[in-house]
Amino acid sequence: MNDMAKNLILWLVIAAVLLTVFNNFSVDSSPQSMNYSQFVQQVQNDQIRRVTIDGYVIRGERGDGSNFQTIRPAADDPRLMDDLLSHNVVVEGREPQEQSIWSRLLIASFPILIILAIFLFFMRQMQGGAGGKGGPMSFGKSKAKLLSQDQIKTTFKDVAGCDEAKEEVEEVVDFLRDPTKFQRLGGKIPRGLLMVGPPGTGKTLLAKAIAGEAKVPFFSISGSDFVEMFVGVGASRVRDMFEQAKKQAPCIIFIDEIDAVGRSRGSGMGGGGHDEREQTLNQLLVEMDGFEANDGTIVIAATNRPDVLDPALLRPGRFDRQVTVGLPDIRGREHILKVHLRKVPLADDVRPELIARGTPGFSGAELANVVNEAALFAARRNLRVVGMRELEEAKDKIMMGAERRSMVMSEKEKSNTAYHEAGHAIIGLLVPEHDPVYKVTIIPRGRALGVTMFLPNEDRYSYSRQQLISQICSLFGGRIAEEMTLGPNGVTTGASNDIKRATEIAHSMVAKWGLSAEMGPLMYDEDESHQFLGGPGASGSKFSSGETSTKLDREVRKIIDECYARAKQILHDNRDKLDLMAEALIHYETIDADQIREIMEGRFPSPPKGDNSGGPSGGAVVESDGKAEGAPPSESGDDRPRPGDPVGGPAN
Repeated sequence: MNDMAKNLILWLVIAAVLLTVFNNFSVDSSPQSMNYSQFVQQVQNDQIRRVTIDGYVIRGERGDGSNFQTIRPAADDPRLMDDLLSHNVVVEGREPQEQSIWSRLLIASFPILIILAIFLFFMRQMQGGAGGKGGPMSFGKSKAKLLSQDQIKTTFKDVAGCDEAKEEVEEVVDFLRDPTKFQRLGGKIPRGLLMVGPPGTGKTLLAKAIAGEAKVPFFSISGSDFVEMFVGVGASRVRDMFEQAKKQAPCIIFIDEIDAVGRSRGSGMGGGGHDEREQTLNQLLVEMDGFEANDGTIVIAATNRPDVLDPALLRPGRFDRQVTVGLPDIRGREHILKVHLRKVPLADDVRPELIARGTPGFSGAELANVVNEAALFAARRNLRVVGMRELEEAKDKIMMGAERRSMVMSEKEKSNTAYHEAGHAIIGLLVPEHDPVYKVTIIPRGRALGVTMFLPNEDRYSYSRQQLISQICSLFGGRIAEEMTLGPNGVTTGASNDIKRATEIAHSMVAKWGLSAEMGPLMYDEDESHQFLGGPGASGSKFSSGETSTKLDREVRKIIDECYARAKQILHDNRDKLDLMAEALIHYETIDADQIREIMEGRFPSPPKGDNSGGPSGGAVVESDGKAEGAPPSESGDDRPRPGDPVGGPAN
């Protein structure tokens, strides 16, 4: 059928081309043109038989049968008709053609139609395309996407790492399956659930799992889809969405990033017009707990900014319950990895528990990215299965950046980087209560020339004073090693990020955590409470006096000086091991825990088993122009060192 259609189109094109050619070469039968003076002369010579006057155009037939055409001048010729009639010329007139009223109306309204078409075009673009719910005539229609119960395949088996959150929402599933079970006892299911947690922890996935387990329709929409430039459009969309939901009840409405429309009224912040956003929020409040009951309609919302939401939105009767979906612990990370590893062919040496141990602070989305990157590594090598080597390389790439083996480093720069990283590693090994050193590399990754990685034995949620002191010491290990080998005038800028992080830890010990005997258990800095979960904290402003600030600075300097002197003494006492480790790094470029153990025993390390990438590693932080990047911060938003927060190498 397709071939027949193509042949038909081809023949039509050929016919159109031939018709055009024949028309161009056809004999021109148009009348012969002549000037008005010749026309008058031929009339007087009785050479004209018939004429037709059409305004200024005169067409006619000569006595020999040929046709002619001439143009009458604008000046009036009163003798023309007398000459024509006196010479027996047949004169024909033609009624002047007038445009119809519809034609004149169309011409007059054409500019208005053009302006209206342009306006509708731009309105349709702002509304998300032509036709359907995005058309220009459907501003107030809901943009919520409806997924039927047959379309949702996600269940609780596909959600891991948030067991407590799943337990909290299980009764919602029971209610949607059998509402009478609760209604017999007079119980009411929560009208709304607010899922709070850092980005990538699986809030949207958990909402889909609720709908998949309950086998009910699922409406999905983003908070920004409500707010438009026209006041009243968002409120109309909220009404339309709840009307559609009532027809599908029992069902679930999921609003992602609700902080886009649910910010506190009067804050003057948020997208869209201020009045429009507030009207949309007011309509949402009414629909969730107004005069009309929304039996069987449960609203689930997700946000990582619960602090900016309007209090009226969080009261009982609207969002009755807040479900915290936090970062997974080591067991949760293992379960999440197993969920994603089911989708790829695995080698026999894959151990998810080791990957989970080496990824502290990773969210579910980051763990999924690890598995995906490992699959890409295996595909590049034409492998049929994903092995432990690919998973390790994928984890290192996400945590530290891709290796830059093409970067050319001079022997002096390479040696300096090796001593810098060896200084970090040796201090980390010899100070008390420090995370074990697992891998040291001088291969440039991302924007760092080298990285020292630490592997915590277990997830850590708080730090003792000794642990913080030990971390400050290890941060200064790189600079001290440079000073010992290059001299005071040869120290480079590579330790800028280490100094910044050590200063921040020391300042927080004194000003926030009450770990200074001189300053006491007082907080001298404001708490950074207004930040999104999982994001960087802004530096709080001080509310202490000038004298107190001087004492704070003096106490911070005291901690830094003590840690610096202690780290310097350790490296002086172990200069032989520092030289040996730097030599091993120059030789192997990357050394693992077993090789580090041999170095600390005074032996040059043997070649690593298998690949130089080593085994599972901890949550490394890569320096990037003085800014540390690595494991996401804890859910509380404080800036204490996180599990797996080690030191990086000199930034380039």
